[in-house]
Amino acid sequence: MPDKPNPPVLPEAPGRPGIPGRWTSAAKSGVGTATSLLSRVWFTLSHGIVNEVYYPRVDMACIRDMGMLVTGEAGYVAEEKRTAVFRQSTLRPGVPAYRLVNESRDGRWRIEKRILVDPRRDTLLQETRFVPLRGTLSDYRLHVLLAPHLVNRGADNTGWLDSYKGREMLFAAGSGNALALASTASWRVRSAGFVGESDGWADLMADGRLSTAYAKAAGGNVALLGEIDLAQSGGFFVLALSFGRIASEAAWRASASLQDGFEAALEEYTAAWEGWQDGLVPLDSTDGRTNLYRVSTTVLKTHEAMTFPGGFIASLSIPWGFNKGDEDLGGYHLIWPRDLVETAGGFLAAGAEDEARQVLLYLQSTQEPDGGWPQNMWLDGTPYWHGVQMDECAFPILLADLLQRKGNPRPGDAARFWPMVRAAAGFIVREGPITGQDRWEEDGGFSPSTLAVEIAGLLAAAEFARAHAEPALATYLEETADGWNEDLERWTWVEGGKLADQIGVPGYYVRIGAPETADAASPAGGYVPIRNRPAGKGDADAAAIVSPDALAFVRFGLRAANHPRMLATVKAIDALLKVDLPQGSVWYRYNEDGYGEHDDGSAFDGTGTGRAWPLLTGERAHYELAAGNIDRAAALLCTFEDSAGPGGMLPEQSWDGDDLPEHELYRGRPTGSAMPLVWAHSEHIKLLRSLADGVVFDMPPQPVQRYQQETRVPSHALWSPRAKRRTLPQDRKLRIVLGEPARVHWSADSWKTIVDTPTADSGIGTHFVDLPTAGLAGGTAILFTFFYPDRSAWEGIDYRVAIE
Repeated sequence: MPDKPNPPVLPEAPGRPGIPGRWTSAAKSGVGTATSLLSRVWFTLSHGIVNEVYYPRVDMACIRDMGMLVTGEAGYVAEEKRTAVFRQSTLRPGVPAYRLVNESRDGRWRIEKRILVDPRRDTLLQETRFVPLRGTLSDYRLHVLLAPHLVNRGADNTGWLDSYKGREMLFAAGSGNALALASTASWRVRSAGFVGESDGWADLMADGRLSTAYAKAAGGNVALLGEIDLAQSGGFFVLALSFGRIASEAAWRASASLQDGFEAALEEYTAAWEGWQDGLVPLDSTDGRTNLYRVSTTVLKTHEAMTFPGGFIASLSIPWGFNKGDEDLGGYHLIWPRDLVETAGGFLAAGAEDEARQVLLYLQSTQEPDGGWPQNMWLDGTPYWHGVQMDECAFPILLADLLQRKGNPRPGDAARFWPMVRAAAGFIVREGPITGQDRWEEDGGFSPSTLAVEIAGLLAAAEFARAHAEPALATYLEETADGWNEDLERWTWVEGGKLADQIGVPGYYVRIGAPETADAASPAGGYVPIRNRPAGKGDADAAAIVSPDALAFVRFGLRAANHPRMLATVKAIDALLKVDLPQGSVWYRYNEDGYGEHDDGSAFDGTGTGRAWPLLTGERAHYELAAGNIDRAAALLCTFEDSAGPGGMLPEQSWDGDDLPEHELYRGRPTGSAMPLVWAHSEHIKLLRSLADGVVFDMPPQPVQRYQQETRVPSHALWSPRAKRRTLPQDRKLRIVLGEPARVHWSADSWKTIVDTPTADSGIGTHFVDLPTAGLAGGTAILFTFFYPDRSAWEGIDYRVAIE
């Protein structure tokens, strides 16, 4: 390619602030970080390039992407991520260091990369070789394009050109952090500009030439562009993308990493990861399939914030990120307590007991004063969204119990975690059984999956209480669990009806019992909102919506897998929610779901169509294992694994429509939602362990013993403001549970005779009274109201419960 003088470098780039910032594809093919505390950099790969890189915490994305453009004679130009076919592999099994080979579709060039993190510094290293397949090196020019988004923001970044100790670099700063990009090869040209205005991309794409360069772009959505001197480097060079609080700190790290060299970093990085993998339970595949076990364990470990031990984010991705801007500050790089406990379960199943214990310590440190946890949060515990999900407040109890049973606990652990367990149990009793949001963060009501976790959590907490010399509290927690367990059918079971007749079952468990049916005989009497649906399509009969969430009754030990109601519900689930994809059967979250791409392939934008979730295939496999269908569970494991995308990453959702190449959507393959989903990888590990053990690994034993083996019948029927009832069985005491001290003013003969009974303090924030209703004649109506002495106030409403 004939040489051309470098373009002039003007001092200030025009076009401030550039176009609005956007994130990038959530379809990751690889994720990586070092296990060392000396390095605080996490990276992801997609479409053959590095995209989001996180620093100094795993919840803070700092770049959008870093890729290459190739130019040549006669205006030839090609952007690596758009015009190349990429192949990816790990440098070693179970080590998140990658080899990428990107070959242009026109057969003119190949770019080979090796990528990892310097375990001694906050530096991403990318060893690169440019190989001309037609012509020679002199026929091409190679440009690195870097889009800083410091920290979690495309706006208000500043990029500029400078040198450090004589080495030319490209710099950016914003939100109190800085980055530096250095190369072992010389830069022919460097430029800093505003995206969409003066970033050099449009200039190059027009005719393959950079007509003007800029020394600085201040205060906007910026991009850095640097041309590698191919002649000087021979096409082989190493890039160091380093971070720091200030530019000179980042520049020093880049320089030092390049001086130590790629091979030294690779040796130390690999040894640390292989040492960690060697300590895990051997669940490796032996049938010649891609060994996703090592991928899954690597994915889990990569998502930890090393300076916040036990803090694992949900995913190093932003679902449909290419359609999201700075307003989506959190994406999935946040802590969800539910996902965190699921992650800990995956670690424990793999034998990584220390990581699982650190999760519990992290949860203990982020528990709110009321005993609950935020819906989701930043690593430092600051809430991001502010919903209440009751399963997230019960899962930590189950983790504490699982660690005591299967985690080789340290002396004193039970006593250490008892205050956390006690506070969480109190929150559940006060705020449950109804949840503000189900596990899909959409609807409030009586959610089967939430109820299962709450009840199992209360029984586990009761075991802790008895071990810590609080037998009265243990009994109270057990009686609460017993009452809720008996009411599961009242809240979530539909008997008969149009849908049952269509499917051919006597009834089924619904996705969620509507809150307004708390004092009704059946959830069929209410409506539930359907989120993410167009206006006018947002409500549905509770009885018309079914979900695999009901399988939680089996997963957490409340019901046997072969219970007639469970068998009927499984038939309903399969009739409404199962889809057969090329890899096998995958299930939807619920019918009428709107969380997914539109049918035309356009990104989810607040509305859409729900797609199939591979995670639910893993959960169904666990159900089949509990039912004794081992071969069926093993087949579903294969389907689960075959749902993985490039690099073995398990996606949140799989595309269930016809192929839409223009949107990169292919039937059975990942959608634009989160990938990898750490929760899915944890479920994968637990399924491998469950199949190896022949039992469901994380099924709590207390509900199994109490409700399946002992078939325990409660002595009380519970009434609370959050879970009212209209009737109670003839042989039950009526337990009224309130959130403050009260005098229950009641009558069993239409107020002819009145009794005032004070409540007792449970010791965990509730106050209750047991009315002597057992033995009263059927049809007797119990009327009651409350007087609150602490505030000298009457309830002002009379309630009625009839003896069945």
